[in-house]
Amino acid sequence: MTIHQADRLPSDIRGYHRRTKHAPNRYALGPAFLDWTSQPSPYRSFVGSPRITLPLHDGGDTPSFPGPAPRAAKLDRNALGLFLELAFGLSAWKSVEGSTWALRNNPSSGNLHPTEAWVILRAGDVGADTTALYHYAPLDHALESRASFADADLLPPGGFLLALGSIAWREAWKYGERAFRYCQLDAGHAIGAAAQAAAALGWRAHVLCEPSDDEISALLGLAREDAAHRREREHPELLAWIEVDRSLPAPFDPRGIIDAACIWHGAANQLSEDHDGWPLVDLAFQLCRKPRGAGVAAPPRKACQPAGASGPSIAEVVRGRRSAQRFDGKSTLPRAAFFSMLAATMPGAEPLLAAFPWPAALTLVLFVHRVEGLESGLYLLARDARLAGRLRAACSRDFEWAPVEPSELPLFRLRAGDAQREATRLACLQAISGKGCFSVAMIAEFDRTLDAEGAFAYRRLHWEAGLIGQALYLGASASGFAGTGIGCFFDDEVHALLGLAEDQTAFQDVYHFTVGAPVEDARILTLPPYPEERRTRR
Repeated sequence: MTIHQADRLPSDIRGYHRRTKHAPNRYALGPAFLDWTSQPSPYRSFVGSPRITLPLHDGGDTPSFPGPAPRAAKLDRNALGLFLELAFGLSAWKSVEGSTWALRNNPSSGNLHPTEAWVILRAGDVGADTTALYHYAPLDHALESRASFADADLLPPGGFLLALGSIAWREAWKYGERAFRYCQLDAGHAIGAAAQAAAALGWRAHVLCEPSDDEISALLGLAREDAAHRREREHPELLAWIEVDRSLPAPFDPRGIIDAACIWHGAANQLSEDHDGWPLVDLAFQLCRKPRGAGVAAPPRKACQPAGASGPSIAEVVRGRRSAQRFDGKSTLPRAAFFSMLAATMPGAEPLLAAFPWPAALTLVLFVHRVEGLESGLYLLARDARLAGRLRAACSRDFEWAPVEPSELPLFRLRAGDAQREATRLACLQAISGKGCFSVAMIAEFDRTLDAEGAFAYRRLHWEAGLIGQALYLGASASGFAGTGIGCFFDDEVHALLGLAEDQTAFQDVYHFTVGAPVEDARILTLPPYPEERRTRR
């Protein structure tokens, strides 16, 4: 790419994707250095808005992972507090050499947390006398009342609305032009975090296809002057219906609430004193804005069975999940744990993938290093048979495509042999990809999906990838291992490994993930997420 070409902004989302690829001799454009004085705060708050402090619980009565709870909890302040904590709350504070930072239950690229969570609750759900829009403040584990609606019956009974938005500046501060990709991956992880938290209470999450970005923005008041500093705008991502009572009608069309009369409260704090402009990131949001109606039917759901009595609880798994920084490079992952993690990534798998309403568009290519009873090598999980067939036709003819037996999953060995160096090289030379038990490259059916669904599909491809990553995160944690999402990889080098034509865009790599046995840094002190006196026992 010449300097002149680099200065010219792309005209479509394919151009954005092409421009933000990493390569061994050229990384996507990012900041020359990190200006720590302008690092954005990871906590948005609305000054002057009424607050509702939510209860904290030890969560000892959550069912065994992955759930769901055998009976649905009643929607009240206690249940909502546990849901929001397990989905978006703090999991710990870390401290070393004078630096202290928080971790959250929903993971994020660089721990920067562009994702903001909102809920719309009926009158009486948390004690308020009107239906209201609330912003979740994870630092204080509180709800900030952003808008109060005049009509107390805007929402149907049996659930509530969850909305997600992205503050791109938090990611762009560190990652520059590739930040848009990371915002979308984080939204996918957040879907998974919410779905797992819902399962802990016997609830279910349904991402809604229909609402447009403009409708979500209007509902959350994101275009209002008091919603954000102009360089810290929050972009709408999605709406989800959290189903509490399955005997009542499930997802509904929220158009009736979008234009309802309301009173707005508070004004957003400023996250940074200074800002660097990344026009390509803002342009990417515009290039793939979601119109009304995705035109996609939800896939059939698998039966949802309550979990057994053995194994760690959902709360233990969620709160104990960490993004590993190093793996030991020698531990072997039990075969049963490996296949359990892969099963959780299959389309419609409960509880995470069942929340996703779009058809599967990703195939998983696995670099297997140390898995019990499985030869080291390159493998492929055919999450959708027809999709995998099209990828197979485009890939190298030298692959074996040998079914792994016995296995209930459509797992194929492409090539035997040590893949550790290859996995490390393709993940921007990050050793953690080769030192784990296995790593994954998520290959999207790119052109076909964008052609069929429009430019918005670029976002939902990354949501699916992040959602798969969240399933792997939680599965690794439940098995006593750890995972790490890898957003830095050499896009076209992965395509070359698979034997895909150099100029093809039918299939594109969108995300990597790795699982292994973590090596803890003894220097880092771990502190509880919230003051112990705030937590009550149930």
